[in-house]
Amino acid sequence: MSKPPNVVNIEQVAAVDYREGEVWGGSYQPLTPALDALPGRLGANLTRLPPGRVGCPFHAHAREDEIFYVLSGRGVLRLGDSVQEIGPGDCVSCPAGHGVAHQIANPFDEDLVYLGIGVNDPHEVCVYPDSGKVLVRHLKQVGRLEGAPYYDGEPPRPRVFDLLERGVQPAPKKK
Repeated sequence: MSKPPNVVNIEQVAAVDYREGEVWGGSYQPLTPALDALPGRLGANLTRLPPGRVGCPFHAHAREDEIFYVLSGRGVLRLGDSVQEIGPGDCVSCPAGHGVAHQIANPFDEDLVYLGIGVNDPHEVCVYPDSGKVLVRHLKQVGRLEGAPYYDGEPPRPRVFDLLERGVQPAPKKK
């Protein structure tokens, strides 16, 4: 009997390698493909972080809560200005919207294996305090912001007046 598409077995899920350079990333197995295709839904991954590697840059989410549940191995959680060892049975909650960044690393000699659970919010904004980057998922951009006055770069004559002069008619006021 075949399983419905919303049931997966870890043995049949291919690992996705996301390593970058000598220290960044590991691999993960997406456990919720039926939800992953729908933006804004809860999802879960089984992540394997080899010795000497860091899962991702230090970051804080504006909209996405994250939960990490350690299955095996040892690692460290950087949360704000603190570092805490984590291991099997530890469940880490990283609430969104409070500005406290987090990061998981494995400085030990065996793989760290954990479940990562969260929402894939299409409107997420994520900040990276160590590098000054910002992710704006809706724009599909990661970059650095620089401050500017509110009206900086706006044309001296707002384009709305040009549209009206060219005959573009305003839509009628709704009652």
